[in-house]
Amino acid sequence: MSTEISTHTAPARGLALATFDDAFRFAKVVAATEFAPKDFRGKPEACLLAIQHGAELGLSPMQSLQSIAVVNGRPSVYGDTALAVCKGSPVCEWVRERIEGDGDAMVAICEAKRRGDAEPVVSRFTMADAKRAGLAGKSGPWTQYPRRMLQMRARGFALRDAFPDLLHGLITAEEAQDYPTPTTPREPVQVRPKFDATPPDAEPEVPDAPARATSEDMAKARHAVQGAKTDQKLREIRGKVEKRFLDEGFYSDAQADELFALIDTKREIVSGQEVAS
Repeated sequence: MSTEISTHTAPARGLALATFDDAFRFAKVVAATEFAPKDFRGKPEACLLAIQHGAELGLSPMQSLQSIAVVNGRPSVYGDTALAVCKGSPVCEWVRERIEGDGDAMVAICEAKRRGDAEPVVSRFTMADAKRAGLAGKSGPWTQYPRRMLQMRARGFALRDAFPDLLHGLITAEEAQDYPTPTTPREPVQVRPKFDATPPDAEPEVPDAPARATSEDMAKARHAVQGAKTDQKLREIRGKVEKRFLDEGFYSDAQADELFALIDTKREIVSGQEVAS
């Protein structure tokens, strides 16, 4: 009895990871090597989730690790990979891209034709759009390669509109990188007196800030998910994570997202095992 983690029907190339255990063992091997991208190195759980995200797009495990990027806590796919996924599907009739104009008049146009649709989806992204979004002149790729960045924006919008079933809600990494990085507000510095002004019989102060999950806490949570054998147990774990995230502020947004994704993936696997048995 095997538990498939990929529903893509195209023939797989390279290793075929048929079960959760196979995928996690492979993720641990890759995470310990230079083959893992910098953001995935030493993080087998992140590698596993990237492999699963890629499998849902029809990518092989190594393609997934090279093509999926987590930007600001949100998974995304590089624009060239999104184009390859869509062009490789029989529902895609054609995708055409072009750049018109120059300088401030430059505009990127992407047309994506879905088989069976009367008209293609047409997306335009202009330099004026980039200025309104605060992107034009921004240090980095928008200054060095403005034509390429305009092209990626037009492409991302067109492909998501024409082929939402192929991209499963993933935005392009080039677009995600332009979103502002969420920041955690710093607590104000409190000046303490040089002497102990607290009366001996006063109640001790209770800190307002909630406890935060450490790397050890996350490792224990991942272990609990991986060791769960029933859907009921996984639902209980998810309830505890939700309570500690929403009510107690124990988990950060990124930590909660990682645990929810890991729980959902394991629930799909366990549900398949229960049906098969």
